[in-house]
Amino acid sequence: MDKILSKLSRLRFAVDMTQKEVAEYLGIHQKTYARIERGERELVTSQIIKLCELYNVDANFLLGFEES
Repeated sequence: MDKILSKLSRLRFAVDMTQKEVAEYLGIHQKTYARIERGERELVTSQIIKLCELYNVDANFLLGFEES
């Protein structure tokens, strides 16, 4: 899980987006997204798909099954 959390923040910084911007993209509140990045809340499948599209990465990479 830690790999996923660090990837989320690294990917967000790489595209120069704030938590609020990513949250809006996902259709959730910023506080909810912050909890996701801290590991206090889990991503749902639809959010994983949207994040993969946003960051142009494969789900296996995002979920930590492969490195890039």
